[in-house]
Amino acid sequence: MIYFDNSATTKPFQEVIDSFVKVSSEYYANPSSLHGFGGQAEKLLSQARAQAAKLLSVKNSEIIFTSGGTEGNNLAVKGTASFYKNRGNHLITTEIEHPSVREPFKQLENRGFDVTYIPVDANGRVNAGDIERAIRPDTILVSVMHVNNEVGTIQPIKEIGELLQNYPKIIFHVDHVQGMGKVPLPLYQNHIDLCTISAHKIHGLKGMGILYIREGVQLEPILSGGNQEGKLRSGTENVAGAVSMAKALRLITEKMEHKKEHLSNISKTLRNRLKNLDGVVVNTPDQIAAPHILNISIPHMKSEVVVHALEDKDIYVSTTSACSSKQKTVSSTLTAMGVSKEIAGSAIRLSLSYDNTLEEVEKVIAAIAETVAALRKVMK
Repeated sequence: MIYFDNSATTKPFQEVIDSFVKVSSEYYANPSSLHGFGGQAEKLLSQARAQAAKLLSVKNSEIIFTSGGTEGNNLAVKGTASFYKNRGNHLITTEIEHPSVREPFKQLENRGFDVTYIPVDANGRVNAGDIERAIRPDTILVSVMHVNNEVGTIQPIKEIGELLQNYPKIIFHVDHVQGMGKVPLPLYQNHIDLCTISAHKIHGLKGMGILYIREGVQLEPILSGGNQEGKLRSGTENVAGAVSMAKALRLITEKMEHKKEHLSNISKTLRNRLKNLDGVVVNTPDQIAAPHILNISIPHMKSEVVVHALEDKDIYVSTTSACSSKQKTVSSTLTAMGVSKEIAGSAIRLSLSYDNTLEEVEKVIAAIAETVAALRKVMK
C-alpha cells in the first residue's frame, strides 16, 4: 500500500499508541479525584501540558487540551466573538478556511455578527493589506489559516500578526492544523493569540488536540460543567489522550528537524514529474507552499473516478478536504483562486509524510500516467 493522504489523517506513531495504552491501562483514575490514584493521573496530565508547552515555546497555562481541530477552531472563533461582543460585532476571515472555521463564522452571521471574507490571489494567498483595509473600529477577531489544507499555500501569518499589533483590541486566531510539524510557526514571534493544533495530523490519535490561548486572552466556553482546562473546556480530562498528544508533538518536531530535506526532496520530485505528465495541471503554487501537499487536476476526468482507479492499484489519495470529499462539492479553495469549475472538479490532493519515499513517488507517477491513459481510452 502507498498512502499519500496524510493531510486527511496520518498513521499513528507506535510510541504514541503505546503511551495511550499504558496510561489508559495503568493510570485510569479521574485526575479531579482527591485520592492518590487520581493525583497520579493529574500529575501525568500536568506533565503532558508542560511538555507540549515546552515544544511550542509557550507557558504551561497557555495550553488547553481539546478533542481536535474542529473543537479548537469552534472554541477560538465562537469563544472570542461571545466574550468580546461588547467591543464590536465585526469579524474577519478568508474565503479559503477549513469548514471547522468557515461554518462557525456562518453561525455567527446568523447571530447578528458581521463577517468580512477576504479573497485570495491566484496562488491561494491572502494579502495582509486587504485584511488591514477591512479592519473597522468594531473589529474584534481576525482568523487566518497557516497552511491551506487543499493546495498547501502558506499564508503571510507573520505579516498579519505584525500589522495587528497596531490594533490591540483585535484577537488573532491561526488554524495551524496542516502546518504543524511541516512549517515552523513560532507563536510569540508571530503575535498569535489563539492557535489550533490537531493530533491525528501529526501521527497522533484522533479525538485529541490543543488550543493555544495567549495569556490575557479570554474566551466564552462552549462546554460548561466542572470547569476543567482552565474553566474553558469542561469534562473529565482525557489523560491518555493528552500524554499521547504530547508524545506525537515531540516526535513530529524531531522529524521536522531531521527529515525536512527528505520531505522537500520527494515533494519536488513529485511536482516535477507530475507537471511533465501530459494533461496534468498543478494547482499548488511553487514557492509559497508547504512541502507535504500537492494539488493537481486532470481536466475532463472526475476526481473521484481517478481516486478510485488509483485505489484499485493500492494507492490512496484524496479529492478536496477529507471533511468535504464525500459531499462531492467543487473545491471552494480552487474556485476562490480563480480556477475554472472544470479544473476544480477534477482536482486531486496528494499529501506526504516524512516516512514516504522516492520509490513510492515513482510508483505513484507511473500509476497516475497509466490511469490517465486507460481512462482516456474509455472516454474516446
